[in-house]
Amino acid sequence: MRHGKVHRKFNRTWEHRKAMFSNLAGALITHEQIVTTLPKAKDLRPVVEKLVTLARRGDLHARRQAIAELKDVTIVKKLFDVLAPRYKERPGGYTRIIKAGFRYGDNTAMAVIEFVDRDVDAKGAADHARTAAAAEAEAA
Repeated sequence: MRHGKVHRKFNRTWEHRKAMFSNLAGALITHEQIVTTLPKAKDLRPVVEKLVTLARRGDLHARRQAIAELKDVTIVKKLFDVLAPRYKERPGGYTRIIKAGFRYGDNTAMAVIEFVDRDVDAKGAADHARTAAAAEAEAA
């Protein structure tokens, strides 16, 4: 019987799944939009929604719980300082999943998962800053 088996296993161990979703959640919080497979996006959504709800609470215990989940203080800082105030009045539904066709090679369904009121400039901001710094250092 299939009772109590809610989530997919993705052919990974529990530790690997936990790390994978932690990394995907961190990437989504950093870039506010990522492309992944449709099943991963569907399973990532509740993880991120719970983290944003935790950030909306905003107390020290919530921050420590988010750090324990994401393992990166800079991502948690963005979660609490940028995303939590943005979604303070929204009672859930912080992300959307858009189907994005099929991947060449294995024909798996792809999806874009993004925050609803996302900052368009956040995607690739770290790369733009890194390339600008490299160009500036090269010019000097």
